[in-house]
Amino acid sequence: MTDTLSTTAPVTTGLYIGGRSRSTDDVLEVVDPARPGVVVGTAAAATAQDVDDAVAAASAAFPAWSALPATERAAAMAAAIAGIADERDEDARVLSLENGKIVHEAWVDALVFEIRWQLALSLAEEVEQATVLAPAPGIPVETTVTHQPLGVVTLIVPFNWPIAILGAALPHALLAGNTAIVKPPPSTPLATTRLVQRVAEQLPPGVLNVVTGRDSEMAGLIDNPQVAKICFTGSVNGGKKMMEMASRNLTRVTLELGGNDAAIIRADAVLDDEHLDRLYAGIFDTTGQICMAAKRLYVHRSRMEELVAGLSARLERVVLGHGLAEGTTMGPLHQPAQKAFVAEIIEEARASGATVLEFGELPAGEFAEGNFLRPAIVVDPDPSLRVVTLEQFGPVIPVLPYDDDDEAVRLANDTWGGLCGSVWSADTAAAARLGGQLQCGYVWVNDHGATRLDLRAPFGGMKQSGMGREQGIQGVRAFQDTRSIAHLTPAGPTA
Repeated sequence: MTDTLSTTAPVTTGLYIGGRSRSTDDVLEVVDPARPGVVVGTAAAATAQDVDDAVAAASAAFPAWSALPATERAAAMAAAIAGIADERDEDARVLSLENGKIVHEAWVDALVFEIRWQLALSLAEEVEQATVLAPAPGIPVETTVTHQPLGVVTLIVPFNWPIAILGAALPHALLAGNTAIVKPPPSTPLATTRLVQRVAEQLPPGVLNVVTGRDSEMAGLIDNPQVAKICFTGSVNGGKKMMEMASRNLTRVTLELGGNDAAIIRADAVLDDEHLDRLYAGIFDTTGQICMAAKRLYVHRSRMEELVAGLSARLERVVLGHGLAEGTTMGPLHQPAQKAFVAEIIEEARASGATVLEFGELPAGEFAEGNFLRPAIVVDPDPSLRVVTLEQFGPVIPVLPYDDDDEAVRLANDTWGGLCGSVWSADTAAAARLGGQLQCGYVWVNDHGATRLDLRAPFGGMKQSGMGREQGIQGVRAFQDTRSIAHLTPAGPTA
């Protein structure tokens, strides 16, 4: 695998604006997180003028695209992704190189984009459905409530699952009649740009545009008055910045931000191999770098030892390595700064007296300087420690005991975030009751994790985990506005 990686030609991507590719003098160097000294490719770095051109191209394309019936837009969108799977292996390889995650996860990342696209198209008949309000006593009008697209929308995706996350919003925005500009993450722009450009090339010029670059040049994607909406997935601090910039023109926002998701393991939880495998994946997939991953486990005191033993048995089989290497089960963290942060909060917990269990062997040789970190379980830490109160976004999980359901719910809700949560119990009615008390936007019963989402259902957070919803018809409506048209009835007043 090392020889293959060392002889692979670097990947290069440009901008795609108004139906045409565009190169730039400046480029972003993209490095391999497993070997930070190795450049795996370069992406175009847009100027502020390039950004303005993308907004102008999307604005010019909007009237014709929005005028099409939704079913015709759906047909064009279906044709645009025909054959998208033909390059999935290469998309996954590139994403694994730039992101660091294992290639199987990268392959699923691209697959989920297609699934979400197709699910959005299945909603075409609902997009333009109107509601008619009949006349009523004292209201001598018949009112029709319709839905209309907003205009140009900007979609900004993060490094961890960039293609799949884009699929939660982009097809819904286009189906609703909007035109779009996609901004891939600056540290992992290559695979996303490749895939989106292939789709954009099959749509009318300007309907779908791709802009990569440094954040310092990207303000026009947010505060340009021609941009009607921003859809941002990323950190809480990033979401606050988006809101601040969007407020200048009262631009609408959908924000899917970080989480500090709690999983409650009741005394009657089933902890067989199937359930433990699902819980393990819900914690440690993508090296723990998933916003909706379980970040805190609240375990009934009677099941603490069993739960820790079950997770430990799985972590003992972890193979840290390059995401493209055969046998690797966990890749590096994406950024050196994140590795340093996670290592710091683990050491803080250890210094406080908590039991810290670490697993796996760090890679050596050419990967010795990679962003690798041994996965860890922190048993019964002080609840005030950062490993509990902050989003770790890494391969570490605190396991804390509780004694009754009310305490578990209180502890789970005692946090700044409210993205997801889960309840594990053999009593599904009790699990549903507890789940209904969790202050978050999505709750699993006996399950958890990004790959376990119902992709038809609305998804989004509460509290500082964001606002707005993606997926499903609610995800389409998020990219529409309503218009009411009232007609006087024959018996109504004429003047």
